[in-house]
Amino acid sequence: MSLFSIRLFSNMKSENQTGVLEFLLLGLSEDPELQPILLGLFLSTYLVTVLGNLLIILAVSSDAHLHTPMYFFLSSLSFVDICFTSTIVPKMLVDIQTESKPISYAGCLTQVYFFMVFLCMDNLLLTIMAYDRYVAICHPLRYTVIMHPHLCALLILLSMLISALDALLHSLMVWPLSFCTDLKIPHFFCDLAQILKLACSDTLINNILVYLVIILLDVGPLSGIIFSYAQIVSSVLRILLTGGKYKAFSTCGSYLSVVCLFWGTCVGVYLSSAVSDSPRKTTVASVMYTVVTPMMNPFIYSLRNKDVKGALRKLTSGTLSL
Repeated sequence: MSLFSIRLFSNMKSENQTGVLEFLLLGLSEDPELQPILLGLFLSTYLVTVLGNLLIILAVSSDAHLHTPMYFFLSSLSFVDICFTSTIVPKMLVDIQTESKPISYAGCLTQVYFFMVFLCMDNLLLTIMAYDRYVAICHPLRYTVIMHPHLCALLILLSMLISALDALLHSLMVWPLSFCTDLKIPHFFCDLAQILKLACSDTLINNILVYLVIILLDVGPLSGIIFSYAQIVSSVLRILLTGGKYKAFSTCGSYLSVVCLFWGTCVGVYLSSAVSDSPRKTTVASVMYTVVTPMMNPFIYSLRNKDVKGALRKLTSGTLSL
């Protein structure tokens, strides 16, 4: 029996256009000897990601000293990272375990939707956190007035709304497309770019939409981050006390590490897809920002932040005492 099936629409005029029942995800490798290694590697990575980000959320919620905008956004980022990696990795683990990699058309579009929601939220949250640090360092006397709880909640809700609408728009634009008989996706998840390449119908509007979204929701937030930290560096350099400089830079060090890791891997994937014709290289590069980055974020914040480390120690000691 075939790994994926195709049902012809009764009203199709062209023979090469089909109503899709299933796509076939090719995954990272088809080598049977590598499957147990990949299963163990990604299972352990996923467990570490979920546990690490969950600990950050619990530490922030349990320690009253961390009930500030900075750590509110951090716990929100940890929650989004859990959801982001859970959109991809569990399905990939099941595919490796069962040695069967089909995904239904509806399931593929659902994965595309949630992947784009949480990817966009990751991007917007990093931008919000940059603005928070900008206000804290450049306007410290007005920080509590500007970053009040209502504004913080509004920023989170706004990022959720923008992300949901963006993902919904892309999904609705993909739904009416017709696909050819070769429905193999050279990836370990349903990537929008790969799906558009499989379409037989015209995807010009879809591609235009993708580029517009890149400009608005990728280049725009990245420009905001760069502007915020340019202002932060300029403000810090005007501080005469060395201790003040160190404290200001140390509060931003963890954030900058996360930004560099996230954007560096995303740009790396884009460049590898633009320069290389090999989908396999792009797929391997995608592992960095979809799997590795969400796992590394808790370590970066906990190892470089004394407040988070203290809250984690209190949390673990309290749990052990029970």
